Amino acid sequence: MASANATYGQKESSDQNFDYMFKILIIGNSSVGKTSFLFRYADDSFTPAFVSTVGIDFKVKTIYRNDKRIKLQIWDTAGQERYRTITTAYYRGAMGFILMYDITNEESYNAVQDWSTQIKTYSWDNAQVLLVGNKCDMEDERVVVSDRGRQLSEQLGFEFFEASAKDNINVKQTFERLVDIICERMTETLDNKDPTVTGAKQGPQLNEQPQRSHQDCAC
Repeated sequence: MASANATYGQKESSDQNFDYMFKILIIGNSSVGKTSFLFRYADDSFTPAFVSTVGIDFKVKTIYRNDKRIKLQIWDTAGQERYRTITTAYYRGAMGFILMYDITNEESYNAVQDWSTQIKTYSWDNAQVLLVGNKCDMEDERVVVSDRGRQLSEQLGFEFFEASAKDNINVKQTFERLVDIICERMTETLDNKDPTVTGAKQGPQLNEQPQRSHQDCAC
């Protein structure tokens, strides 16, 4: 059984500036807006001039939830098939995933099932997932109606949001809900003394340097 990278919700004793560190990945097809989503959340910035992410990159953001200071290590992954081996290596130890499609792109929606299978294959069993239909500001170009996203999320057992990095719709809410779910699961795990918590499945650490991406990229 796959398990968390060190203890689930492990407190980093070497850094007293936060209580917990959660590793989160944003995954999905190329050009669905993963990087824009991350930059909007981490930096509250958006620019339409983007190129594809090369490999994988990450940002760190510290938030307060439930009287705890939580450091989020948020990884932005390339959607192209040629980077798949690189990016799936970073699934290990992730506590949460934002699985994203573009509401104006049918192919990206159809790929959600495959991305979900990758999460099950390469991550640990208790990783939490939210499904996000991005670019809801582009209503005139919509090809995937909200009900289809909701139905798919129910089928996969994920919670669902529609969001827009451009108009800053449901970006913060998505991350905060994912963190809350992780915290809820962590509490249940500790209460139940779930044996999957203690196993180690080693993944990248905070001091591990990923392949750097272009700073202005959209996927």
